[in-house]
Amino acid sequence: MADRPAWRHIPSGVVFRAIPGGTFHMGLSDAELDAVRDIEQADAADDDLGTFFAGAARARPVREVRVAPFLIARHPLTVAQARHWLPEYEDSFAAADSSTARFEEDLDDLLEAMPFRLPSEAEWEYAARAGTTTLTHLGNDIPGENQVLDDFADEQRIATAENAFGLAAMGSSNEVCADVWIPHFTDAPMDARPRTGDGPRVVRGGGGDLSPWQGCDEWLLLLSATRSEFEMFTAVRPVAAMPTSQRHAGHGDKT
Repeated sequence: MADRPAWRHIPSGVVFRAIPGGTFHMGLSDAELDAVRDIEQADAADDDLGTFFAGAARARPVREVRVAPFLIARHPLTVAQARHWLPEYEDSFAAADSSTARFEEDLDDLLEAMPFRLPSEAEWEYAARAGTTTLTHLGNDIPGENQVLDDFADEQRIATAENAFGLAAMGSSNEVCADVWIPHFTDAPMDARPRTGDGPRVVRGGGGDLSPWQGCDEWLLLLSATRSEFEMFTAVRPVAAMPTSQRHAGHGDKT
């Protein structure tokens, strides 16, 4: 698996990557806004990006955030993995058991049954950036639709999409975070604690949920800083505590 350590939860088959602790600048930076402007000025965007710029405040102000080490799933839960905890789970949109599972009313049932938690929004963005400060972990160019992965059975395809932390398809699926949706980062914590309260949760990503692309700048959903409000359905990329040894009873074998 790209020569990176991974811990497999043997009962479900979920593979986790170890994310090192550190600090990063969270949110949509001035440099990233300039990169999107460059794309627009080069006529590389499909439409006018005024709506994107008008909503930029939802991912600002940028702040430095400290993140402790944690484990996060290499990719969102598949249909087969979801059925480990929800045996009756069905997804009429999934092409195969190896496809990404999407949750609606059954999300709370999954979270209650699963021995793992959701990532905080800060943990998700830190993991997505993997040490980069560009629009995506690949740089400031428009991400290609071939970066959107639906079928996780193809190990070779997954590996080509991994970022420096060994995570695949960050931004491809609409992934839910632990935080409640607040349309800005004003007064947000300087560590990776989730923001709590009443209301819908935050989701990140979603470029794959609109595939095949229709030419409506779906690539904006793949950006590391893109965030929105949970509305209809979501994928889940679980998080676990960092293991204390090479073999950890809660996760089974290191692979």
